[in-house]
Amino acid sequence: MKILSVTSEIYPLIKTGGLADVTGSLPKALAAHGIETTSLVPGYPKVIEQLGQATTLLEFEDLLGERATLRHGHVEGLDLLVLDAPTLYDRPGGPYVDQHGKDHPDNWKRFAVLSLAAAEIAAGALPGWVPDLVHTHDWQSAMTSVYMRQNGCMTPVVITIHNIAFQGQYSSDLVPLLGLPPEAYSVDRLEYFGDISFLKGGLQTADVITTVSPTYAREILTPRFGMGLNGVLNERVEVLRGIVNGIDLDVWDPATDEFLPQTFDIANLRRKRENRQPLLDRFGLDADDKGPIFAAISRITWQKGIDMLADTADEVINNGGRIIIVGQGDHAIEQSLLETASRYPGRMAVHIGYDEPTAHLVQGGADAIVQPSRFEPCGLTQLYALRYGCVPVVSRTGGLSETIIDANDAAMSARVATGFQFHPVTTNGLRLALRRALHAYEQPKMWARLQNQGMKTKFSWERSGQQYAAVYRSLAQKASQPATGLRRLKFW
Repeated sequence: MKILSVTSEIYPLIKTGGLADVTGSLPKALAAHGIETTSLVPGYPKVIEQLGQATTLLEFEDLLGERATLRHGHVEGLDLLVLDAPTLYDRPGGPYVDQHGKDHPDNWKRFAVLSLAAAEIAAGALPGWVPDLVHTHDWQSAMTSVYMRQNGCMTPVVITIHNIAFQGQYSSDLVPLLGLPPEAYSVDRLEYFGDISFLKGGLQTADVITTVSPTYAREILTPRFGMGLNGVLNERVEVLRGIVNGIDLDVWDPATDEFLPQTFDIANLRRKRENRQPLLDRFGLDADDKGPIFAAISRITWQKGIDMLADTADEVINNGGRIIIVGQGDHAIEQSLLETASRYPGRMAVHIGYDEPTAHLVQGGADAIVQPSRFEPCGLTQLYALRYGCVPVVSRTGGLSETIIDANDAAMSARVATGFQFHPVTTNGLRLALRRALHAYEQPKMWARLQNQGMKTKFSWERSGQQYAAVYRSLAQKASQPATGLRRLKFW
């Protein structure tokens, strides 16, 4: 099978979060099932720079009024199509925000153009290559299936919701500028509380909807977690699937990690402690070896619950621990964390920003990873933590509740516990979980048992790849049999 994956970011070329990790590693897992994935990504400066030698395949003369060049190349085993449109993508800042942290004002056009290009590729714009199926990811590429159905292309489409909180919501005045007919603005199409939603359009037109954990698939059917789209999802619940993300075991392997001063594995777990001092030095923290190091690697947002760490830092620090926070996001929360750290010099450090080497060093040197998310579709940080012998402290929601086994008495007796869960997701709930983790750390045998069990846990892409492959093949089979339940009618 030939799959066209359409994504706004992909590791190792461009990354702001877990979306890039998934779109960068899933193709490798699918290859084991005879599925060839070609990924279409925007031509950001970092992408063009890393693409190196590339072949020009096609010139788009008019993508919503923009010209673009489609280039083809390979990077670290990824088969890539890069949409090179300098007027849209060649600018300072990140994929979604400028150098000042503000959304690019034309994001609607930047990602509508990506989707329109994908739709044309799906319809056969490239001589000799037509995908059997299209896989879109989040709102940034959700319009792909809208354009496909508008143009009569019935190639099957899978859309994955990585985080339903981000929906691509824009003014309804943009409908004609998107090249869509007036009837696109209706409640059963793109209309969304008086505006339009790119994600809603994708959910309405894709053949299968997946999200990144079974628990999150259930949660988003409710008003609390559905973010206004729970009605659409309940209408299409028969095609909704939850598939837990995996991790790339080649990239995240403490035994071979080039970013660690000292590599280690489950048979040599004591070596992990040799990464503590380099980690403390990196963040300017006190060089003692007594208390635990609690760390958070996350977008600094309300969703991730990182604001609660400002109110619970005293629980860790007053009990001899240290805190390291790495990430960026909401300025007010960043400032609150920085102010808290200023009250605990040598005991707490906050680094505003993100880079891969630092993330690996934190996982390799810290004792515990804290993820107090108010909602979490899947989460990858806790999976990396398990592999690196870093004990997770997580809220009981979404994929966190599925991937971490709480260290209650029964789980400890059965030797299956891997971390600490808390609920309700409140400051007091987090404080109690931190207290439990601190108590466990004071018992070396108990802590080592948690580390060992976590490192034994299997969260590779093998099983998830099998599940995606099964979804793809089922859709392809139905597409070849028009009399089946696969939706064959045009969207308009």
